[in-house]
Amino acid sequence: MALWAIIPVKPLRRGKSRLAKVMSADKRADLNQYLLEHTIQVLNTIDEIEHILVISRDKEALSLARDLGARTVQEHGNPGLNTALSRAVEVAKSYETCGILIIPADLPRLEADDIRFILTHRNDPPVVVIAPDRKQEGTNALFVCPPDLIDFKYGKGSFEKHCQQARKLGVRLEICKLPSLELDLDEPEDFALMEEELRLSE
Repeated sequence: MALWAIIPVKPLRRGKSRLAKVMSADKRADLNQYLLEHTIQVLNTIDEIEHILVISRDKEALSLARDLGARTVQEHGNPGLNTALSRAVEVAKSYETCGILIIPADLPRLEADDIRFILTHRNDPPVVVIAPDRKQEGTNALFVCPPDLIDFKYGKGSFEKHCQQARKLGVRLEICKLPSLELDLDEPEDFALMEEELRLSE
C-alpha cells in the first residue's frame, strides 16, 4: 500500500502573521508561496511517497499545489489544524494508505535525504517517527504507520504530546533530530537565523 505525505497550508496571504514586524504582507505571501512550492518539489523527488495531499481553505494555495502534481482537499470554515489533519488522513485511508507523513509548509531547509531517513523507519509497524523543531517543542515532521495510530496534538508542546501518545500505546517511537527539519519560520528570530545563513553562504 502507498505512503502519503500531507501538507497543511494556511492561507498564503494570511500565514506567518508573527513575521509582520520584519516583513510586509506582500513579502509574507511571496514567502508562503515559495515555501509551499519548495516543500512539494522536495517531496516529489522521494520515490517512497506515492501521493502528496495539500489541505487548505485557500483556493490559491490549492491551485498551486495541483499545478505541482499534488492532490488537494479544500477546507471550509476554520476547523483548526488537528481537525483538518484528521480529515486529510481519512482521505488517504480511503485509498488504502499504509502510512502518512505530515510536513508543514514552512521548513526552508527541507531536504529529501532527511525525509528518506525518516521513512527508513516505516518497516515493522506500528511506529511513530517524530522530527522535532530546534527547541524540541514543536513537531516538524510526523510519520505514523498505520495512519490513524495516534491523535494529532499540534499546538504548544506538540512534540512531547505526540511522544506521550506513542509511549502510552506501547508502540515503537523513533525521534529523529535532523538538520533540515529543525528550523520552521514562525517567529522573527527564526527569520533572522535564515537571513544569517543566507549571508554566510554568499
